[in-house]
Amino acid sequence: MAHLRTHVVLPEALVAEIDALVGERKRSAFLSEVASKEVRRRRLLAALSRDTPAWDPADHPDIEEAGGAAAWVRKLRRESDRASMRRIRSKRR
Repeated sequence: MAHLRTHVVLPEALVAEIDALVGERKRSAFLSEVASKEVRRRRLLAALSRDTPAWDPADHPDIEEAGGAAAWVRKLRRESDRASMRRIRSKRR
């Protein structure tokens, strides 16, 4: 990932607290991590506040074909259980 140098003005007391937590040489990494988390949080909040639903049943015809969400989940669990049993049996041999 490419990096871009930027100038950010922070209160002196805040910089001192950050340095006390992570050290002067790790300040940029810390601020990058915090900013990334905040961007993800704000995107999630924006998505949750939209009027349109995030889920469109038309995008998931396999669920309707299975007979609804509950039946689809049961089918996935059965398939997973079968795969687990096959792995267990193959290890016993």
